[in-house]
Amino acid sequence: MYVTYLECPRCKMRLPEKVLANTCSQCDAPLLVRYDLATIGAVCDPDSFSNRSWDMWRYRELLPLPRKVEPVTLGEGMTPILNVSALGNELGFSRLFMKDEGLCPTGTFKARGASAGVSMAKLLGVEHIALPTAGNAGGAWAAYGARAGIGVTVIMPKDAPVQTIQECVAYGARTYLVDGLISDAGRIVGEACSRLGWFNASTLKEPYRIEGKKTMGLELCEQFQWRSPSVIVYPTGGGVGLIGIWKALQELRSLGWLRGSMPRLVAVQAAGCAPIVEAYHQEKEESTFWSGAETIAAGLRVPKASGDFLVLSALRTSRGTAVSVSDEDIAVKQALASRWGCNISLEGAAGLAAIAQLADEGWLYDDDEVLLINTGSGLKNPGGPLPELPVLDIDASL
Repeated sequence: MYVTYLECPRCKMRLPEKVLANTCSQCDAPLLVRYDLATIGAVCDPDSFSNRSWDMWRYRELLPLPRKVEPVTLGEGMTPILNVSALGNELGFSRLFMKDEGLCPTGTFKARGASAGVSMAKLLGVEHIALPTAGNAGGAWAAYGARAGIGVTVIMPKDAPVQTIQECVAYGARTYLVDGLISDAGRIVGEACSRLGWFNASTLKEPYRIEGKKTMGLELCEQFQWRSPSVIVYPTGGGVGLIGIWKALQELRSLGWLRGSMPRLVAVQAAGCAPIVEAYHQEKEESTFWSGAETIAAGLRVPKASGDFLVLSALRTSRGTAVSVSDEDIAVKQALASRWGCNISLEGAAGLAAIAQLADEGWLYDDDEVLLINTGSGLKNPGGPLPELPVLDIDASL
């Protein structure tokens, strides 16, 4: 393990690497894992990964779990990057690629954060985890908690997608619904953890979920032959994946492994819940709580992200931008992707809507390579009710 310490990115307070911690005790900001990159660069290089297991744990030097400790894994990571130029042509931009996180265990990129978070929780002696969720994180942490033998309690809005509620129950998590938003669920989780001694695994309330999601950035650079595409488009609720990808890119650049330029990052939110988009365009350092948050894309319905200042910093440093799209456009783009064989999540469809918008505005250049992170399978939130279909007799012919 090459971890040197945990660091608060806001006040720079440091903690030892083997401490069970949630957030900074001084300013309550998320904690980030820092590595001895000089030593890592001396013991391995990009060629070191070529013969390793085809999953996210191939990057052990850049992950917090000690090498001799087996991770809690279900085979997450190394999702494909698809050339979807035909789909891109319909959006007004042809050089389009998609990293399909819907092929991860439990059907979304949340498996990465759960694998890293539960692995470290088990190593550090945690017996029970609790977290709020819009749905997909709950299912992932429930699955990995079951795999590790750790108890999991999940609290989610009562109007979360029914598939994700059923998933949490199926994996044996204590599952509760709340008549409110994910922020209300988060308050209940925080109180329960304080009172019952559970470990709070809320988004960015522990330092390891981001390390799992960081592997999306490590992978995409390896898949692009150790360079980055011009633009990375990321559907943003809590924004942990975007923060993780940017952290991975910075670490690869420091190691000297990343060729070419850094990408421009795009955060995509729904028009009915766009606090980061609003803060970006108002040139604020963090967002304001979004009242009345509402969108069909449950993963984007986060009225206030605890790591918003990190997202905004990454967007500005990368010369990127933030875009909001309507629910109507999200539904249209999900249906469009399906016609090209891509069964993507509503959140991924929001990314397609943003790409079309940026192409229309001329923000994308003709020679840009644009990579959309599709964060989950369309099976997790299918678009619309099943249409009326003909029912055939058993002896009928077509």
